[in-house]
Amino acid sequence: MKPKIIVYMRVDDRVVKELEKHFDVTCFQHHEYLGNPAFDNALKEADGIIGLALKVTKEILDVAPNLKVVSNVSVGYDNLDIKELTKRKIMATNTPGILNETTADAIFGLLIATARRIPELDYYVKSGQWNISLQPNQYGVDVHHKTLGIIGLGNIGQAIAQRAHFGFGMNILYHNRSRNLEAERTFGATYCELNDLLAQSDFVCLMIPATKETEKMIGQNEFRAMKNSAIFINGSRGKNVDEEALYDALINKEIYAAGIDVFTTEPTDPNNPLLSLKNIVTLPHIGSSTTECEYRMSKLAAQNLCAALAGQKPPSLLNEEAWPSK
Repeated sequence: MKPKIIVYMRVDDRVVKELEKHFDVTCFQHHEYLGNPAFDNALKEADGIIGLALKVTKEILDVAPNLKVVSNVSVGYDNLDIKELTKRKIMATNTPGILNETTADAIFGLLIATARRIPELDYYVKSGQWNISLQPNQYGVDVHHKTLGIIGLGNIGQAIAQRAHFGFGMNILYHNRSRNLEAERTFGATYCELNDLLAQSDFVCLMIPATKETEKMIGQNEFRAMKNSAIFINGSRGKNVDEEALYDALINKEIYAAGIDVFTTEPTDPNNPLLSLKNIVTLPHIGSSTTECEYRMSKLAAQNLCAALAGQKPPSLLNEEAWPSK
């Protein structure tokens, strides 16, 4: 009998077809959740789960006594209760590395779009308003040779620094849990305490993981510490930023503009006050969302799942303590 797996969301169709050769596959969409009889019944027999954004909690696990692996199709895993998974010897995996360059493209593109007011001016042309020359109050600001402060210089942060330093001649400041000597050598990056980075940067780019400690890490005090001319970019997680404080900072011109790829709640409420502002560029969490990258992520997630259910160590195991050999 084939092992039973749940495919939850955003697994490439080509990968699903491959999984169906080896597993008894039940597919669900993002809106299906605990309490749905079909989902609950599938959970009762599932050996593995693969997908994106399912909140794997104690309540979910209580309904899944046979579960051996949860394979996340993302580098982030704040949707997983790692402690509870480990306690039950259920392996958790993610898809690191594959999305670094793709996400860095998106976040640096967001930075440029915000600085040069590209979405606003695109609408200006398409709505038929371009009947005279552009006025000075519609101009954006330069990106090249400015100072970029990166909070969280992990793999994606370093890929952003590479684009900024070599492509745009930018001065790189960074704040991290530890010094990154390779980045200092390669990009001329300078380590700063957070307040110093905020005060000195023309662009502040947040690229940290989401944890209880980082929730609302950037709030009223941090925005007030930035230059009035600063542009804030969030490519991490929405919960790392106090959205009310961001709105106040933008409307009160404490900072010049913001670009965000993430929200506290996703999809965000259409009535979110941030959406009413001109000086913010908003994206629907597209960091890794290219056809090529999504396929590579799905493939790695499937490799993790297959390895775990074959009694092998997954390539991207998050909780080593859950590995049977431990």
